[in-house]
Amino acid sequence: MTISVKKCIVPRNLLIYLQAQNRPLYMDMEKIRINKFIAEAGICSRREADRLLEAGKVQVNGIKATLGDRVSLEDEVTVNGQAISQNAEKLYIAFHKPYGVITTTDKNSDNTVMDYIDIPSRIYPVGRLDVQSSGLLLLTNDGDIVNKILKSKHKLEKEYLVTLDKPIQQEDLQHLREGVRLEERKTLPATVKKITDCEIDMIIVQGMNRQIRRMCETLGYEVKKLERIRIGKIQLDAIPSGKWRYLTKQEVETLAS
Repeated sequence: MTISVKKCIVPRNLLIYLQAQNRPLYMDMEKIRINKFIAEAGICSRREADRLLEAGKVQVNGIKATLGDRVSLEDEVTVNGQAISQNAEKLYIAFHKPYGVITTTDKNSDNTVMDYIDIPSRIYPVGRLDVQSSGLLLLTNDGDIVNKILKSKHKLEKEYLVTLDKPIQQEDLQHLREGVRLEERKTLPATVKKITDCEIDMIIVQGMNRQIRRMCETLGYEVKKLERIRIGKIQLDAIPSGKWRYLTKQEVETLAS
């Protein structure tokens, strides 16, 4: 049995699902960009979806998809030959990444974050912590929230404890606060507090590759230890190294706002 809604034919089982989710039918039948569709299905972020599209690993109704294609729930979308669904429950996890663990979902790699998180649902890291860094790492299957966490325009703070190889000079503290010229561009202003001669607390809103390490290296310092202790209002707090927990509803709302 099918039901006509705004000139779209909606299968009965899909209609029941949409009604149960209190989602307006006409909006679900509108077409959206395929990278957004993939992200909302919890496969990966929009940026990674673009890479999959460019690599020819996405098909729509059996035809190779391209960047800019638009799809709806009526279309069959496959990634790496596997059909994807928009019905996945959204998951949000805070993980205390230990030093030496690789931030990747690659099943062919050893000692990755996924070795520590044993759940059946597909999730992926939001941003990265390099292998030599430790601390708070968020993982999710909500592709839309990733941009809100990573994009500097959203001003989401990330706080780090940084241990340097030698005492930091007052003028260099000021350089870090005002921004440091890296190869691609100057970093945005940061909040920097001196804890001890060789330890500082840094708060940034960007996510440039190895940003803090490179900022310090530019000023002549080597980072001996780097630990992320906060993302937005989410604290590392009492999560033991190598352990994880689900975010609360209130924590998720602070990321999405």
